[in-house]
Amino acid sequence: MKATHLLLLAAMTLPASAEDPAQPTTKTETAVVGGGCFWCVEGQYEMLKGVKAVTSGYAGGSKKNPTYKDVCTGTTGHAEVVKIDFDPAVISYREIVDLFWEAHDPTTLNQQGPDHGTQYRSIILFSSDAQKQSAEASKAEAQKKFKSPITTEIVPLDDFYPAEDYHQDFARNNPYQGYIQAVSKPKIEKFRHKLEEEGKKAENK
Repeated sequence: MKATHLLLLAAMTLPASAEDPAQPTTKTETAVVGGGCFWCVEGQYEMLKGVKAVTSGYAGGSKKNPTYKDVCTGTTGHAEVVKIDFDPAVISYREIVDLFWEAHDPTTLNQQGPDHGTQYRSIILFSSDAQKQSAEASKAEAQKKFKSPITTEIVPLDDFYPAEDYHQDFARNNPYQGYIQAVSKPKIEKFRHKLEEEGKKAENK
């Protein structure tokens, strides 16, 4: 399991506009989503055109400043999530959420692949009424493509806590790690092909 490998690793580690919409701008908006292991989701969204930064972290729980070890207990209420900073002139919040359904299986409750627990639940955390409406509309449209009910929670974002440094860009920095090879890499590559087909993949990613 990923948690077992990471606890060992942790012990070894220190703790829209009037402009042309086709042109990048200095504006930044944020989306927060969780679709299982954040290593996978981070690696997927980092390839998306218009995305400026992706940060792995924790959200949706009650404990302040949770650690990875805390979240792995399944008692804090947090989910593994990513914070996506993006340029709304290049890609919209709705487009980011629409791709979310392609990034994971939203019909499996508290599970993605080999990872089980509430920390791996499917979740979208909105920071405005507009984001809530977009997420709900996207979910309703996506449901038409799935035979089983979508289990994704759509809830307000209270706090986002960045994960420990060793989690950031984990798939990129540890390409031969067992979990990355077996689980993350296939999902990231599948998402890469999806972005390439739709012309949404960033250059040099």
